[in-house]
Formats: sequence, C-alpha cells, structure tokens
Amino acid sequence: MTDTNAPLVIIGSGLAGYNLAKEVRKLAPEQPIMMITADDGANYSKPMLSTGFTKDKSAEQLVMASAADMAEQLNLVIRTHTRVTHIDPDRKNVFIGEEPVPYSKLVLAWGAEVVPPRFDGADSERVLAVNDLADYARFRQAAQDKRKILIMGAGLIGCEFANDLSNGGIEADVVAPCDQVLPGLLPAAAAKAVQQGLESLGVRFHLGPLVSRIEESAAGIRATLSNGEHVDADLVLSAIGLKPRIDLAVKAGLKVNRGICVDRQLQTSEPDIYALGDCAEIDGQVLLYVLPLMTSARALAKTLTGSATEVSFGPMPVTIKTPVVPVVVSPPKPELDGEWQIEVDGSAVRAEFRAPNGDLLGYALTGDKVSNKVALNKELPPLLP
Repeated sequence: MTDTNAPLVIIGSGLAGYNLAKEVRKLAPEQPIMMITADDGANYSKPMLSTGFTKDKSAEQLVMASAADMAEQLNLVIRTHTRVTHIDPDRKNVFIGEEPVPYSKLVLAWGAEVVPPRFDGADSERVLAVNDLADYARFRQAAQDKRKILIMGAGLIGCEFANDLSNGGIEADVVAPCDQVLPGLLPAAAAKAVQQGLESLGVRFHLGPLVSRIEESAAGIRATLSNGEHVDADLVLSAIGLKPRIDLAVKAGLKVNRGICVDRQLQTSEPDIYALGDCAEIDGQVLLYVLPLMTSARALAKTLTGSATEVSFGPMPVTIKTPVVPVVVSPPKPELDGEWQIEVDGSAVRAEFRAPNGDLLGYALTGDKVSNKVALNKELPPLLP
C-alpha cells in the first residue's frame, strides 16, 4: 500500500466488497480498511435472493453476519447507511456530503442497479424489483398472502424467480418481448426445455409482447400488454435487467463505457482508484456473475498489497437456479464463428457450440446433462487469458 495513514477505502458491502476485504486481510493483517455502504452492511449471499421462497427464508434469515460482526472479524471500520456523494481523485478524497474522507487507495465495489421498467399508468407500489437484501425484505412483505405475481423479464433473474415463487405456492405469469426464455444465454432447444419445466410448475409465459400499461384495481393490478392482452395479478416483479452503477464515476472524470473501465489490474483511468465486481468493465466485458468477482477479488488484493497482479479468467460457466430443470451455461462470445451441435432427451439437453475446426467455444447443459460440465470445461478456452 502507499506510505500514508489514510486507509484503503472500499465503497460497497456486497460480495465484491466483503470478499476483497477478506483477501486483503489475509495478505496485510494491519492494513487500515474503511468500508462505506449505503445499506446496513449485512453480509449475505446475493444469489440466495432468488431461492428465498423455496426455502421459506425471511430477509433476516438470509443474513450470515451483521456489519458489526464483519467489522470485528475483518478488523475494519464500516460506515453504514452512508452515501458517497463525490470523489476527488486529485486530492484522494471521497466526500460524504461536505465531509472529506481521505484514501490511500479506493475501490469502487458498489455493484449494478436495476434497469427501470417503462410503462404507461401511474407509478405503483405494487411494482417491485429485487437487487439487494432490503429489496428482498420489501418484496417478501408485499408478497405475503398474495396468490399471483406478474414477472417482467424472462432472463436469468426472471426464470429463477418464476421457479422460486412457484415452489412457494405463488402463481407466476412471465411477460417478455423475446421469442424464448433466457435469450442470449441458451440456444432454442435448451430454452424450450427450461420453459417447459417451468410450465410444468404452473408458470404461464407471454413471450413476444411487453407490458405497455399498468393500472391498479380493487383486487391488485391489471397489466395491459402490447398485443392487447390483459394479465391480472397481485404484484409485479420487474426483472428486466441490471446495469453497472457509473454515475459517481462519470462525475469524478473516470473513463466509463457500459461499466467503469479498468485494466487487467482492475485500475481505472485514475491512479489508485480501482473497480471490482458488477460495476467494472474489464477489457470490454461486464460480467455480472459470482465466479469472475471472486477471482477478481483475489487478484486485486495482491495488487493492493504491493504485488501487481493481472486478473485472468479461465472457463466460468454460469449456473442458473431453476431446479425444475437445472442449467449450466458457458455462452460463446457473439462474434465467434461456429454452430451449435445439440442432443435432446426430454428435458436433458447437451448443446455444444463448436468452431469450424471442431474447437469447443461454448456450451449449454440442462437436466441430467449438467453432469457433463466438468469434461466440457476442460475443452473451453479461457474467458480472459
């Protein structure tokens, strides 16, 4: 670390922030660390938010440790319910209102934000999104004693929640302007297997149209779709996507694109400022998944403690939590030349995307075929060499 009394400052207390703090603490037991977070700083696993109805878990039951517990465990200072309002790279300060907080090095680990839905009609308290533990708590409370929920979005989060809500005894209607579930992740045959599995639980899909209007009714809400169809429900869960948080980075003059641009050492365009996790864009890639985050935390900890280390990613398949039809996918990059080779046996699909020379460039496995992931991972090229 730099020769200064100022601490390493980490903004964000999610998986990225806490895992980085753990990795730094292994290498530098006495390094001063301050974490600043807009929420209560509870340590929990974000992927568990879409399994809470299946496991009948409240928000409190998903917490693994409080902020006070983490501060003691990791020997750091945590400022909870605190929003950074400005970053001054020249003076190496972050500001909380008018209060300057100096840093020796700064890590932006504040994650991604929900893409807001757009529809006609008045804003409704019945339209919710789940992106963190506080959101989950509000959603659980709102869904109590409810029978039917409309999900906007048929991507990873939409499908996971459709499975989870169904397991919790709640009817789900999924509306999305696409021709298959999990677009961009799965080939059509694998997507069909997942959709049929969810339909076997009672999930109803409305693929093609989008929600154009939402109105409150005496019984709940009525959604009007762009094809004129109506869907009645008690609540709406918006799961149309996430985007990296970049606003403060833009105001600080950092280079941004889809996310905060960083090099292979996760350094931004400003010295001593780094970005990690869902808010970071590494070599043009924004990877909103856990495995890249964990690998990045280990590499960045080494850099921050004096051993400059470039991050590299091997094969990093994504597990989609739809237990009715398990899914593991390593989607090929869109620009790659190749074709899908697909075997289907009921809900079990083995799809391999191979180059003209036969090299494996990606795969999608569903059902019983997920057991093939270990062998296929050995064939895959690294995601970021």
